[in-house]
Amino acid sequence: MADSLKPTIVISMGDPAGIGPEVSLKALTDPTLRGIARWVLVGEGWLVADLGEQVGFLPTSTVVDPTELTADSAVTLLDVRQIDPAQLEIGRVSAACGSAGLYYVRTAVEMCDSGVAQAMVTAPLSKQAVALAGIPFCGHTEYIANLCGTDESRMLLVNDQLCVVHVSTHCSLNDAIRPSTARILKTIEFGNNAMVSQGWTHPRVAVCGLNPHAGEYGMFGDEEEKLILPAIRGAQNLGIDCEGPFPADTVFLQAVRGKYDLVVAMYHDQGHIPMKLLDFEHTVNVTLGLPIIRTSVAHGTAFDIAGQNQADASDMKSAMRLAVSMAQSKFSMAKA
Repeated sequence: MADSLKPTIVISMGDPAGIGPEVSLKALTDPTLRGIARWVLVGEGWLVADLGEQVGFLPTSTVVDPTELTADSAVTLLDVRQIDPAQLEIGRVSAACGSAGLYYVRTAVEMCDSGVAQAMVTAPLSKQAVALAGIPFCGHTEYIANLCGTDESRMLLVNDQLCVVHVSTHCSLNDAIRPSTARILKTIEFGNNAMVSQGWTHPRVAVCGLNPHAGEYGMFGDEEEKLILPAIRGAQNLGIDCEGPFPADTVFLQAVRGKYDLVVAMYHDQGHIPMKLLDFEHTVNVTLGLPIIRTSVAHGTAFDIAGQNQADASDMKSAMRLAVSMAQSKFSMAKA
């Protein structure tokens, strides 16, 4: 690929005590990935040096300020020096790691916001570690949206078999079962627009019900009739090919078999369980509604295997490839 067409993609390496740094470096050992973008890894120089010896890869250059980035380096480490070796115990939750992990994310967002990078990829953070640091945080999706000054954001999960967008994500189930028609409609719009931007000319959208059997004609709840169906009709009035509400226990199977391109899930587990069951290793998390592009792995910090060179980088590779594809699509649409 010509250098002029290569986007710059920044990777926040996640909680330093988890598998994020390991999967980031392992993914960057893939020569097919190194050839499609300029990569900037935000993290700790000393930790990357240690891990590089284990996985057989080190960045081609190191800088301490984003303004020092050069176009001739395939993989640059942005050494932000947020945590010392003495503060880090691999596989252990700590406030220092939570604070450092969020700093990497903020740095990546700033680079995208300023135009230094065209997309960001996030390795996993520990919500518990961030909480110990005393920083309000319920997930990457909401945190990055807040940094970008965006009131509306949604989580989209993508793999080779299915795409699922969520009406609600990181909140209690008690809160999740009270969706508004406006929020459901906005979720359908976000999901449809994301599919169109990735090449679907007329995506087929299925919307899940909230209750068992989608309410069974009101026997098990009336949210489908009162809240979800008006949102579906609103989406149809906007020209979106949208149907439902369908029982969640069957609609995912129909979508995988080719009837639908996108499923709208009402809450976190309703969408996450089928996606991770289908293809846990290659499911990518995309944040919709942002002025920047952000993709992420769909797994956690895996403290139990951190530091043992056992982590599988497949999901990180998928997230990185999708970030490149989305950056290139955004560039092509801007030129059109």
